[in-house]
Amino acid sequence: MEAEHIEVLEFIKRFPPFNELPIEELERLAQAAEVGYFKAGSQILEYNQTINDLHVIRSGVVEVFRHTGDLYNRLSDGGFFGEAGLLRTGKVRFPVKAIEDTLVYFIPGGEFNRLYDEYEAFADAVEIEDRERLNRAVSSREGANDLMTVPIATLISRSPVSINETATIREAAEKMTTEEVSSLLIVANADTVERNAVNSSEKQEISAPIGIITDKDLRKRVLAVGLSEQTPVREIMSTELVFVQHNQHVFEAMLIMLRRNLHHLPVLKKNQTMGVLSLSDVVRHESKSSLFVVSSIFRQSSIEELATLVEDVQASFVRMVAEDANSRMIGSAMAVIGRSFKQRLLELGEEKFGPPPVPYCFLALGSMARDEQSIVTDQDNAMVLDDSFDPELHDDYFRQLAQFVSDGLDACGYTYCTGYIMATNPQWRQPLKVWQKYFSDWITEPTPESLLHASIFFDLDGVWGETEFANTLNKLIQYRAQRSNRFLACMARNALNRTPPLGFFKGFVMEKDGKQNNSINTKRRGTAPVADLIRVHALAIGSQQRNSFARLEDITEAGILPPGRGPDLRDALELISMVRIRHQALALQQGEKPDNNVAPSDLSDFERKNLKDAFQILSSAQRFMRFRYPNG
Repeated sequence: MEAEHIEVLEFIKRFPPFNELPIEELERLAQAAEVGYFKAGSQILEYNQTINDLHVIRSGVVEVFRHTGDLYNRLSDGGFFGEAGLLRTGKVRFPVKAIEDTLVYFIPGGEFNRLYDEYEAFADAVEIEDRERLNRAVSSREGANDLMTVPIATLISRSPVSINETATIREAAEKMTTEEVSSLLIVANADTVERNAVNSSEKQEISAPIGIITDKDLRKRVLAVGLSEQTPVREIMSTELVFVQHNQHVFEAMLIMLRRNLHHLPVLKKNQTMGVLSLSDVVRHESKSSLFVVSSIFRQSSIEELATLVEDVQASFVRMVAEDANSRMIGSAMAVIGRSFKQRLLELGEEKFGPPPVPYCFLALGSMARDEQSIVTDQDNAMVLDDSFDPELHDDYFRQLAQFVSDGLDACGYTYCTGYIMATNPQWRQPLKVWQKYFSDWITEPTPESLLHASIFFDLDGVWGETEFANTLNKLIQYRAQRSNRFLACMARNALNRTPPLGFFKGFVMEKDGKQNNSINTKRRGTAPVADLIRVHALAIGSQQRNSFARLEDITEAGILPPGRGPDLRDALELISMVRIRHQALALQQGEKPDNNVAPSDLSDFERKNLKDAFQILSSAQRFMRFRYPNG
């Protein structure tokens, strides 16, 4: 061996991932390695360029970045980079820049991949350790999507335009025209506020808006009804303002707009209004988003027209995946789209059948209620009727409305529930008092059937009508479940029925159901059991959250899990969810019907190892749950 090869050998054998390799492998690497030099400030790797070698730092310092430009890591002597690209797409995932003059050893990619496949210790060292490997696989996605990282303040391009509550409608319209704005904040009469202020800090807030008017208000509340232009603006303003903070993210504002069908959100900074975020601002920022789908939904006037949007929904899903959105963002956006279909169908249904004879609330259940929906989903829904409901007088109306909505959802890609968990089923179209008895009985006397119902109906969200009915039921669940150890134990035992697909030696256990042979159902054996066990812990602590990630935050804060298990479970859920989501997006791109069954052979080595880690975390979490809730 020549002197330069000996130098390489002596260096690399001191550092992971090489220090666990046999000497003959190290000698082979030393002879295959080449040397490169990079001046301080030079770019070593560009995002998405082809990568052929593992880079090992002989001397110097480099910085590794996410492709968004955020700093990801800083490495020095013995550090290595480029492994993510070699293990996945052959393209650079993390750009690298030399901070000091840097000497690099290039290890050929073929040698690296061979060692990765043949030496388990080498593979583990490459990817740190099991938990850290999974954490990095998940955290490397954070910040990848603009909507998740850009603060709302960056979209505010001008100071807020406001007018006094005593101004006339004509004055408001003139000001909106002059200022070229589509909304106008309404502030309280300054003299009144000054008289009521008791200290200087209150005086600083006199500009806080008490209402807002928009172009739409002028059309609907003034022109359409012939209201005098001399009417004070306080007579037509919307007073139930929804504010966002300047440091919240654009995605959060987008979800608020979608959920509440709003086009303008006042933005606060230290209790002062710094501007108004409009729908057009978000649209300009993210011209390809689920906002377009939602706005299109509310413009359609029939089931047939709504059904034409299925391809748009699928395209929005694929775009979010392509833009590296995480599962929480995708799940939330798809759930909002699903709610919007329900809401528009209910609007059309009430137009067709007339106003409801008694108040009612239409419920979304399961993944839609948790904001965890994917592109592959059926419809789980129900109706809560006012206690004045009389079946003989009123049920014909609600039966027709439920059938109309269910048929419409099926036409729009939300297939009929095979378990008949739909408002078309009279059992799930009942007065509030009956629902309260259902839930109380399920908790007091749990049976296999009632536990199955609880796992579905205890994730509920009111999407239309008297949504306070849904709040009442959620409060009942929160109060009663937390106080019933027997029910919690039964729910825990029920949640253990679905286990992760790992064999004795941590190999994958495949599905054996005909056409899906040699695959893993990533919902039935992955995301569903994670959501099940999180739900049990959330019920135990009285969490008011429905989203699994939000529930996990409450669970972790409550301290009922062993140290570190909360973040582990979060990363496991994110990893399994994204494998499932990417599989579905790829199927759509290839013109195939998406499903939940992923073949491990279709995954990269990197993805397979991380998926095994995630399933192992799930298995460990289930063992802990069996210990925490005994005697179910």
